[in-house]
Formats: sequence, C-alpha cells, structure tokens
Amino acid sequence: MVDTETGGRIERLARRLDPQARLLRTWALQGGVSAQMTAFEIALPDGRTQKLVLRQHGEADRAANSQVAAHEFRLLQALRAAGLAVPVPCSLDTSGKVLPTPYLVLEYVEGATASAPPDLDDTIRQLADYLAHVHRVDLSTPALAFLPRHDEGYGPRPAELDTSLQEGRIRDALEAAWPLAHGNEPVLLHGDFWPGNVLWQDGRIVAVVDWEDAGIGDPLADVGNARLELLWAFGRDAMQQFTDAYHARMPGVDLAGLPYWDLCAALRPAGKLAEWGLDPAAENAMHEAHRWFVDQALDRLADS
Repeated sequence: MVDTETGGRIERLARRLDPQARLLRTWALQGGVSAQMTAFEIALPDGRTQKLVLRQHGEADRAANSQVAAHEFRLLQALRAAGLAVPVPCSLDTSGKVLPTPYLVLEYVEGATASAPPDLDDTIRQLADYLAHVHRVDLSTPALAFLPRHDEGYGPRPAELDTSLQEGRIRDALEAAWPLAHGNEPVLLHGDFWPGNVLWQDGRIVAVVDWEDAGIGDPLADVGNARLELLWAFGRDAMQQFTDAYHARMPGVDLAGLPYWDLCAALRPAGKLAEWGLDPAAENAMHEAHRWFVDQALDRLADS
C-alpha cells in the first residue's frame, strides 16, 4: 500500500480521469530508480475496473529536462503508432493542481521481468527483434522532433574517478578515439535497453518501459548497453548471441565502432555500482565481468 497522502492524491487523480470513478486500491511498484511508480485500480461507472500506473519522474530527470513528462507521453504515443509494445499513455498533467510535479498515467501492463527465463535462446532473439524494431522507427515522424541527440556517448570527467571500475582508463580511451572514424546513420535510441526494462508474459515481450533516456544517435549506443547488461545477467555467450542476432536483423549497421560504445556502456555504472545494494558475492561477480568487458573493448579498439 501507499501512504495516506499519496492515496488521497490518486483518488483526486482518478476523478480527473472520470468524475464517477471510484478508487479501489493502490500499491507501489518496485524496481524503478529514475521515477516513482504507483499502481492503482479504479471502478468505472459501467461496472468495469481498470488498472493504471501513476508515473512521476524524479528530481534529476526534471532538472535535466523540464518537459520530461510531456516528452515521454508524446514518445509513447509515437511508439504505439509504430507498433511497438509499450505501455498505453492515458493521461498527462502538467498543471500542478493534483500533484506538485507533472505526471503520466499509463495503462498497467500485466507482466514481469525475466530474471531466469526458461528459454534463454528465445529470450535473446526477442530482445534483438525488439531493439531492431526500435532502430527502424521513422525519424521523420514529427512527434519525435523533440528528441535530443546522443553523440559522443560520455560526459565530462567527474571530480573523483571510480578506480574500481577503471574509469580513468576508459575515459582516456574514449577521449582519444573521438570523433569516430566509423559511424552509423542515427536512429531512435531507447537509451537504457536492458532486461530490467522489459516485461514478459507467457514467454513473450508485452512492454518495454522507462523511455525517459530516449534520444537520437548511433544504434550501437543501445547495443553496447544491452551487451553489458546481458553479460551481467546471463553471461558471455548470451551477450554475443544477442550481438549476432541483432546484427542479423540490422545488417546495415556497421559494428566497427562497437568497442567504443561498449566502453561508453562500461562508464554508466561508474560511481554508482557500490550504491546498488548488492550482496558482496554479486557485486564481486559484476566487477569481474565488467573488468573483462572493458578489457575486450580496449583490445578491440586498439586493434582497430
């Protein structure tokens, strides 16, 4: 359950959706770090019930983009029109009258992440299919004109480098390699494509969530991020199988720059991994896998 104040606000939100709607229950959704997600169920005047999700972006995302809620709402509409499995966007409110910050209301998706899929090969194939579909979305669609460009893939050096994840070594290599000699035509990027953002039901992908980091850039930015996450989740063979499956679906994508984008992905957990609340054994395993991932990228980058 959620606290009384939040429940009261959701009750007002429900009446905004339908003046005769009655709030039946609320519950917090776990797993998100960039946004607060609260599920709720309402009774409608015709006797039906409906499950919905209140999505409130965090302070960091709002500071980076004051229009983050409106942009995600428009993007989800465009993705639905393109045939992608994403949550249905139902409502956007930027007025501040119900909640103090802008919010989205989405249809609740009956699904769960697949931490131990029964058929890993099929899981990998579906992930590759989905990402290829994202990267084929027509960028000339006016609804996508607001999306930012994701260019070099890394930001400025922090005051303190994460030596446990070889951050200095990674940044040295990235800065030396930019601008890339090899690149690809820009595509729509999810921005954080990993198994934790994919919902499954009965062995099929039913939705990919958390699109607040979406942008326009080299498709290998998404591929590199997915590779590291799949390495952590399922191992080296799964990572390579995904890479091969994606390239089979997107043969026009030049993989020459993949070591560079692998290193960009390797930077993302820098300064954060210790804060994820992992048990020591899991954290050590992730460090070891990350070290291998960085080494293979640096070796391939040097060879190129």
